[in-house]
Amino acid sequence: MPEDLTLAPDVPVDLDNCAREPIHVPGSVQPRGVLLALHDGVVVQASASVAELLARPVDDVLGRRLEEVLGADAAAVVVAHTQLPGDVRDRNPVLVHLPDGGAWDAIIHHPPGAEQLLVLELEPAEGPRPLTYANTFQLVRGSLSELVRTRSLEELYDVAAREVRTLTGFDRVMVYRFDADYNGEVVAEAKRADLNAFHGLHYPATDIPAQARALYELNWIRLISDIGYTPSALVPQLNPATGLPLDLTYATLRSVSPIHVEYLQNMGVTASMSISLLKDGKLWGLIACHHYSGPHAPSYGSRAAAEFLGSVLSLRLVAQVEEDRIAAARRVARDLAGLVAATRDEDLPLTEALVQHPALLSIMESDGVVVRAQGRTALPGIEPEDAAAVLQWAARTGEEVTATDSLGDVVPSSPYAGALVVNLADGDAIAWLRREVATAVDWGGDPHNKAIARMEGDSVRLSPRKSFERWREVVRGSSLPWTEDQLDTAAVLRRHAVEALYLRGLADSRAAEILHRSSLPSSLPRAAGWSIDARYAPGDGGRVGGDWYDALCLPDGRLAIAVGDVAGHGMPAASVMGQMRNGLRALLVRESSAAAATLGLDELAKRTMTGEMATLLLAVVDTVTGRMEYVRAGHLPPLVLDADGSASWHADPGTLPIGYGRGEPSTGVVQIPHGGGVVLFTDGLVERRGDPLPDGLERLRRAFSGPVAGDLDAIIAAVRDPHSDDDATAVVLRRQ
Repeated sequence: MPEDLTLAPDVPVDLDNCAREPIHVPGSVQPRGVLLALHDGVVVQASASVAELLARPVDDVLGRRLEEVLGADAAAVVVAHTQLPGDVRDRNPVLVHLPDGGAWDAIIHHPPGAEQLLVLELEPAEGPRPLTYANTFQLVRGSLSELVRTRSLEELYDVAAREVRTLTGFDRVMVYRFDADYNGEVVAEAKRADLNAFHGLHYPATDIPAQARALYELNWIRLISDIGYTPSALVPQLNPATGLPLDLTYATLRSVSPIHVEYLQNMGVTASMSISLLKDGKLWGLIACHHYSGPHAPSYGSRAAAEFLGSVLSLRLVAQVEEDRIAAARRVARDLAGLVAATRDEDLPLTEALVQHPALLSIMESDGVVVRAQGRTALPGIEPEDAAAVLQWAARTGEEVTATDSLGDVVPSSPYAGALVVNLADGDAIAWLRREVATAVDWGGDPHNKAIARMEGDSVRLSPRKSFERWREVVRGSSLPWTEDQLDTAAVLRRHAVEALYLRGLADSRAAEILHRSSLPSSLPRAAGWSIDARYAPGDGGRVGGDWYDALCLPDGRLAIAVGDVAGHGMPAASVMGQMRNGLRALLVRESSAAAATLGLDELAKRTMTGEMATLLLAVVDTVTGRMEYVRAGHLPPLVLDADGSASWHADPGTLPIGYGRGEPSTGVVQIPHGGGVVLFTDGLVERRGDPLPDGLERLRRAFSGPVAGDLDAIIAAVRDPHSDDDATAVVLRRQ
């Protein structure tokens, strides 16, 4: 944690500063176990609990080798455990036997940023041994079957809460989901019959500060077996090997914030456990377990099984969310297809063609709509001054798609509470409007009175609230929020509307440029361990051609990258380019194979774009293995970047251009190494009048092997003919 975000050691923690509390370095552990920090096999720090649990004074442990503390046999087991390949945390725990005959679970890790240290935690071994993946799986086998059979998120939540309670024996188990602002909601619970219900209650984001959420993303399970525990201090407080407090981010026994302890005590909780639920590596929610009838310490085996169940639940949640999203996307796709067809109806002005289609309102679940295009405005049931104010606000944002669910904050005079607007060109726009929706939110205690004042001697400090009774708040002035899928749909409709506008007569170079820019991706996808850089440059004088590029993440997690070149210039080429790009996107989502998608695009071009021709280089990359499968249809080959900074061409047979293909296209395969990459480009980057094409290709290869290899703009300036009337495109994918 950055130094300027933490508290000074002598500053007491209260609700005014708890968001800055350095909870990863508490300086103490829970006393249910023992913590030893080792450097070069010597104990340099130990928890005070060694006195009670190992019957050794702390001073007698410090400075001794591990075999002197645990015995030769136990030390040998620990050393062997650490020397196996991979992350030692993935193999925890290991069973050790001390000279007194006691059996202990040894949990081992390296602290973040201090790989020279080894942290060893010991807990009394309980439950069947040895603890293996096989018998851990047996504990949750039935639970996994229940999860697989669920068909909705709500059912999934209920099953998870019930199965975790059965597994761990807590009095109450809740599934806790965060919203975009990290306010939490209890979406399911399984509890003792006499306990009051928390299901449906919301909790403010301040209940779990940001630094606590960050730890939940790194350490997926946390147990407080006795809320009333007395922290066992680390001796000495600063680690002698680093001169810093010991980072306990990964520690099972890590002592928790006194504010959090007080919070749980105010709820009547005597023991708690939490399991992180992650989506795309980020904290999505928690499985929160509470006990009310005294200390409660599930065995390490039960905790490991519960963590395993949480990991599977995280994957199942992602899959269920994706299934629901795909089902909704299919419904929207049908409506969108109808609206796109309406934009093609040149017998009607675009405004009338859109507002007369019944899907224009339903596709965005809106209460009203305004369409302004080609000098006409259609606003059924909406006052002109209200529409004008919204469109003026949207134009001022400068965004292609802009949305708000608190319209009154930016357009105070509007009778509507929400607006989603796509700005087309020259002041034209489509705006969907929503009325206010008064939302009742049930909070676990009044979120506007999060703290109580408590006297401590002559001082007063803020403490966690004591009341967690259901408190209802009615939120006004907002509409239902616009979803990411609705924003994406608006962006797609915008592209088609822009295309329709210019196909209706605005066929000048500026119109072609706007259409072309709208068809290129506004942002490139992100893949862990990879970077993508792309450039498009029109021909000399700003002449727009048929070049295009695209990149998207496929449903199976792979990355697709395409670079194409439609024959011709101006509006006709830009129009065909947009159709091919959108067609290829749809095919990739369905086929997810470079060869199958290329074959489908060729068939689509032959049936719907007769006489048009385009070259294409389509690559599909497995971001885990680095394997790239590609098809080049009449296109120049990819340039492969090696990890040592060299560049070489990858030759393959290739196939005929799109629109003229014959049969299944051949594919090439490239293995992209760590530190390597690949370059996809169009011929406008390498062709020069009077120069053979091989010379241009060699210039490009040398440029990517030279001192400016990492500067795409510099490379383009160095190799491209500045007076070429052909546009140029380049996409560089690098593996970190």
